[in-house]
Amino acid sequence: MKMPFGPDWFRKINWNIPNAVMSIVPGFENLATSLMKQTIKNNGVASIAELRELSQEAEVRFIACQMTVELFGFDQSEFIDGIEYAGAAKFFEFAGEADISLYM
Repeated sequence: MKMPFGPDWFRKINWNIPNAVMSIVPGFENLATSLMKQTIKNNGVASIAELRELSQEAEVRFIACQMTVELFGFDQSEFIDGIEYAGAAKFFEFAGEADISLYM
């Protein structure tokens, strides 16, 4: 992890922080998120919200895994508009014929 702020010598340090440390330090996840957002901004990269909006304008299909949504007790009203819900089998019906597909 590199810092998105400070003098050049500080920004060039590669901070190798073990996963075990990251998982037990309170607030580390929020800190890491803030640092990532700052790094994105410093490098002129579009934010996640902007990338999602551009993808939706380009008619990219967003498909949430129905089983995962149910497993973790999410409600479809918690998701952004334009999300489809399907299982892996449904996804694979058309994914093989798509120009580009990403399944996570």
